[in-house]
Amino acid sequence: MSSALPVGRPDADLTEARRELTKLRAGITRGKRLRSTVQVMTKHGVGHLLTHKSKDEEQRERQLGKRLRAAFEELGPTFIKLGQVLMTRQELLPDALTAELDQLLNEVPPLPFVYMSVYLEDELPNAMSTFNWIHPTPIGSASLAQVYQAELADGRLCAVKIVRPLVDKVFQADIANLRRLVKQIQRWLPPEMQASLDLGALVDDYFSSAMSELDMKTEAQVMRQHQEIADEFGTLRVPQVYEATDHVLIMEYVDGWNLKEFPVDFFTFEERLERMTDLAHYYVKTFLDGFYHADPHGANIMVDRRTKECVVLDWGMTGRMDAVHTEAIFRMLMHVRVNQGEDAAEVFLDLYQPTKYTNTVKLKDDLRSTLIHYVDSSQASQYNWGNLTLTTIQIAVKNHCRVPGGLALWAKGFSAAEGTARWLCPEISYHDLVEIYDVKIVRSWLSRRFNYRANASLLAESAKLLTTAPRRINKILELIAWNNLQVGVEGKLAETTARTLHRLVNRASLAFLSGTLFVGSTMLFAFASKTTHAGFLTAIGSTGLTASAVLLLMVLFGAWRSRRAQG
Repeated sequence: MSSALPVGRPDADLTEARRELTKLRAGITRGKRLRSTVQVMTKHGVGHLLTHKSKDEEQRERQLGKRLRAAFEELGPTFIKLGQVLMTRQELLPDALTAELDQLLNEVPPLPFVYMSVYLEDELPNAMSTFNWIHPTPIGSASLAQVYQAELADGRLCAVKIVRPLVDKVFQADIANLRRLVKQIQRWLPPEMQASLDLGALVDDYFSSAMSELDMKTEAQVMRQHQEIADEFGTLRVPQVYEATDHVLIMEYVDGWNLKEFPVDFFTFEERLERMTDLAHYYVKTFLDGFYHADPHGANIMVDRRTKECVVLDWGMTGRMDAVHTEAIFRMLMHVRVNQGEDAAEVFLDLYQPTKYTNTVKLKDDLRSTLIHYVDSSQASQYNWGNLTLTTIQIAVKNHCRVPGGLALWAKGFSAAEGTARWLCPEISYHDLVEIYDVKIVRSWLSRRFNYRANASLLAESAKLLTTAPRRINKILELIAWNNLQVGVEGKLAETTARTLHRLVNRASLAFLSGTLFVGSTMLFAFASKTTHAGFLTAIGSTGLTASAVLLLMVLFGAWRSRRAQG
């Protein structure tokens, strides 16, 4: 390649780039990022739209989404990724807003190669001599990393993914500010939302996912795990990893098209069906194991022009969820398919945790009236399975249930996987392909429930119960014989109830103090006219009356604010 950059030793430009990056890193602080965030949000009028009421709420939400999108793109990687995560929380945010966030730009102008090459020099064992050449123009430039085409010293073509310098420091500062903000917002939420929604946990999940995207060793490990899963599917593969450091990932280069751009006549119908079947079963298998690829859309799947294999790319936004929860989702789908709404609703309660504000009867009614639409639905219908998963999350939130962490991203991945299969082979129902996999789904459950470790744990617990039972029963009988059997019961108020009682006690104390000051001040005024120290007593009485009035106003203001919050 004539325009490729031959590799060599660091030059003055690289030294200058390293010095400039060090200076910029030292200038990134929590305070500066907070000021920048406030300035950008103010410039785009986000605060005005948040507090402004409009007759056309949908239009206001759409405008808010546009302004948030512009602000997030200006603020950089942390907020771009935050917007992409918020886009998946359709159970919390209105559709008009999430539709605008869906347009967030992930492709951003690339940094000059000299800045990116700092990581190559610092982290690769052989530095730039690892490559015969590397093309300085990236083949992909996202908010977190840039990808380059290169040739290794042994002649193999490769793709080199490099994390953008300074992104990790910016993330640390922004996340610290976000954590402080959501703590305050959590206190402002109504009690029923506080019980069902943990904003701090949402930020922590987002931070954990984002930091994993910035660690190329973690991404390489995920890719190797999924290589093993994909081995049983003949038309799929995951790119081979050649080298991974903290900020650099060198992997196999795939020459071809993404799944939405390959030539129409490249595959026969049978070949498209085979690949759709493999993709569907591959995703079901990974979902059953609790893995999720939050973005398995067509643009992240390449068709290799040489082998005709589908190659799954971009392993940054991935994660794991409790396998018990994923099992509950598939059990619910099985019940829905045979019109067992009551059973599906019961499984639903295994997945989402009701709170004290949840009306279980209403929850089940909402579920049954929704699930009936999905009994005989097809992937072409709006009532497809990806939609069902997202809809159940919305029902859970509306009924004040707690939603498991990571489920929204899992549901987004499940929905995107169905959309990808539908794009590849629309003639065949994705639902039918998943049904073919039912036997393996059940086998997976049984193997998880009745494997060696589970049985060994059951045996150990049973043995402990049997061997200690005589001693424990004898101890109880001795206590009964000596009339010394006691049962300790400790009552604990709910956090919201305790907070309400504290407020009431504080107001009562202030009201009592205000009344005491008022009575004492009036008595001083009465005695002042009968003594020689009238001026002194009058001054003290006036001060007491003023303090009494201030305390009374504080009590009244607190009561008014509580009524307004409840209203």
